[in-house]
Amino acid sequence: MSRIEVLKTYKIFIGGKFPRTESGRFYPLKNNNKIIANMCLSSVKDFRNAVVAARSAQGAWANKTAYNRSQILYRIAEVLEGRKAQFVSELELQGITKTKAVQEVELSIDRLIYYAGWCDKYVQMHSSVNPVSGSYFNFSVPEPMGVIGVFAPEDSGLLGLVTQICSIIAGGNTCVVLASEHLPLCAISFSEVIATSDVPNGVVNILTGKIAELNAVFSSHMNVNALLYCGSDTAVIKAIQDLAVDNIKRVIIRENSDYVNEKHENLHYIYDFQETKTTWHPIEQIGGAGSGY
Repeated sequence: MSRIEVLKTYKIFIGGKFPRTESGRFYPLKNNNKIIANMCLSSVKDFRNAVVAARSAQGAWANKTAYNRSQILYRIAEVLEGRKAQFVSELELQGITKTKAVQEVELSIDRLIYYAGWCDKYVQMHSSVNPVSGSYFNFSVPEPMGVIGVFAPEDSGLLGLVTQICSIIAGGNTCVVLASEHLPLCAISFSEVIATSDVPNGVVNILTGKIAELNAVFSSHMNVNALLYCGSDTAVIKAIQDLAVDNIKRVIIRENSDYVNEKHENLHYIYDFQETKTTWHPIEQIGGAGSGY
């Protein structure tokens, strides 16, 4: 007798755990009209729970040493390397050719290592001692913004997602990510990698669902400091920008593109979600006027 295949229902990832969506809803993911999995339709409540988890984790993550953050990103790459076959299979299941799937997984591993290498270097590249006239020093250094909401690329199920996540957390931020609606399998499997890679709970939170349902709450939530939209839909961009005004969120737009391109290995991807802190420090005067050092 022919059997009925048991399709996996991919859960969401919030605060280091894998809950079912609060809404109880899901949508069938298809390739060539064949259902290949069931994906959660995340709700506004799921998003708010994810923001609470991200905010709770942000301070401790930002205060980790840059070297430790680098170690953790490298560990994510190590675990992803060990599960390479699984991710290639999932990309193929969603209609990606094997050659492109292998390339995407391998580049995702390499990109994690690239951004891991910047963790303890980007501050030096973007900090400065500013010229001032007076008996004080003036320093500017980048600091993480906080919680970043991310609309992941629709056309890159793994590499685009990894590029955005690792560049954001390398700089001490935490994130809430809405995965690609059409290529979501690798996003949830990647959250399993994160859960076993020394990443503190809440640093990365991944939801699945529809941007049309969650766009407004992502853009208007007062505890989200910035937004990243990876796409070119002008109506969505306008809606995000209009709603983000209420708490003066920084909005970064990165149009969908070929994530294989090395231009996405970019120091400015980290700096997009940094704020500049400027400190004034008096010069101690020793031995009379003019001899301060």
